[in-house]
Amino acid sequence: MAIVHVLLVALITASTSHGAAAKTWPRDLAALAKAGRLRTDPNATVAASTDFGNITAALPAAVLFPSSPADVAVLLRAAHSDPNWKYTVSFRGRGHSVMGQALAPGGVVVDMPSLGGASSAARINVSADGRYVDAGGEQMWIDVLRATLQRGVAPRSWTDYLHLTVGGTLSNAGISGQTFRHGPQISNVQELDVITGYGETVTCSKSLNPDLFNAVLGGLGQFGVIVRARITLEPAPARAKWARLVYTDFPTFSADQEKLIAPGPDGSFGPFSYVEGAAYVNHSLAAGLTNAGGFFSDADVAAIVARAAAKNATSVYVIEATLNYDNASAASSVDQALKSALAELRFEDGLAFVRDASYLEFLDRVYGEEAALEKIGMWRVPHPWLNVLVPGSRIADFDRGVFGGILQGTDIAGPLVIYPLNKSKWDDSMSAVTPAEEVFYAVSLLFSSVANDLKRLEAQNQKILRFCDLAGIWYKEYLAHYTTHGDWIRHFGGKWDHFVQMKDKYDPKKLLSPGQDIFN
Repeated sequence: MAIVHVLLVALITASTSHGAAAKTWPRDLAALAKAGRLRTDPNATVAASTDFGNITAALPAAVLFPSSPADVAVLLRAAHSDPNWKYTVSFRGRGHSVMGQALAPGGVVVDMPSLGGASSAARINVSADGRYVDAGGEQMWIDVLRATLQRGVAPRSWTDYLHLTVGGTLSNAGISGQTFRHGPQISNVQELDVITGYGETVTCSKSLNPDLFNAVLGGLGQFGVIVRARITLEPAPARAKWARLVYTDFPTFSADQEKLIAPGPDGSFGPFSYVEGAAYVNHSLAAGLTNAGGFFSDADVAAIVARAAAKNATSVYVIEATLNYDNASAASSVDQALKSALAELRFEDGLAFVRDASYLEFLDRVYGEEAALEKIGMWRVPHPWLNVLVPGSRIADFDRGVFGGILQGTDIAGPLVIYPLNKSKWDDSMSAVTPAEEVFYAVSLLFSSVANDLKRLEAQNQKILRFCDLAGIWYKEYLAHYTTHGDWIRHFGGKWDHFVQMKDKYDPKKLLSPGQDIFN
């Protein structure tokens, strides 16, 4: 936090110089400023100068608090048409980026939660037949879930943390344990309303303006801002059998994970609706298990630690899976289905742990962990997260080099998440990029700097990436932060030229989402 605090002191000191910017706004923006919706005061700008990462800070010249998408369109039209315009524009939802991706140094930040004002709930609308929901891009997924559950339906693909905005996750991909079955969130969108860099509102889908639709989904905010998304729904289960299965051997763990996500000959999947996993390295095994969302009791942790010692295991791995069901009367048959499914797996004997939860409780599980960490002052710390997508053929090498190598003997605060995905469930015409293999793994090293060790953790992340590079593990970063133009070209690979073409078409002045550092 010290780094961000010093940056903020400097930014606050400098912020008074931006007050004059209001005098230079074009006429339509001057009207927004007069109405108090375009602000340059430090109370507005400083609040928009940091993000969840708590690692970097960048003061904007102004913050727009739109009352409707029309205000956003006014801003972007002015930005495109005014020859003297000198500000970049970013769109901030919950500010959950970790390296300033939602910031706009010296530019204008659009405070997306302001859309709709007091009537923002009206920007979530479930169709009469319950097949889709139209949600404002500023809406949080938790609110979409609650609104759809009232109708007995829900989206089918999620992120682990639901207190993020629809537009934010769709600008990346949106992945979680349902992705193997339903694809990422971007594969479950029927239609979008996007305000482009011209300030033009465009409705797009696979059949209507498909180039914009495909570019925006996974497009890191480079082509416009999502102000409405039409998301596919399915009947919502009532409850979930929530299992965690312990392994002391990585090949067995990964083989079982891949078994759970493999489609059958007819393309259907097994009984589990959600499959993820986690690694706990030896040095931090007990602490990691204890802090695993309160799932394991003290006795459970002791049993797992003892088994790891008996097996001389340097790491422990846990498969997390759920079997959803509709009502309490089905519990006995679900228990039998779960028992049969577990019989096909090779976890450590006696180390299968199961609890029952409501569907809402399970999907919103991370928020409880946030509340607990917030209470003890451990949530608003630096988060030097590293997220990579690793080809399935090299995941064992990654395990040996990272979980069994670099991270051994280190203090770890934060979960180490690992689970496989099916490439066939992704739409390769969209902007998001993945490894070339059919099965690849999402690996999220969600470190928190709780001991004034940010520099050590950042160096550790670079060491992990260097290991992958030297080992020829052709990973793709997810929620990427690159510092050179060449890194972005390598990241997008064969999609780069088209990505540039779409940027030239929809944001020719290169104004949007400067915090990604792709074109700026």
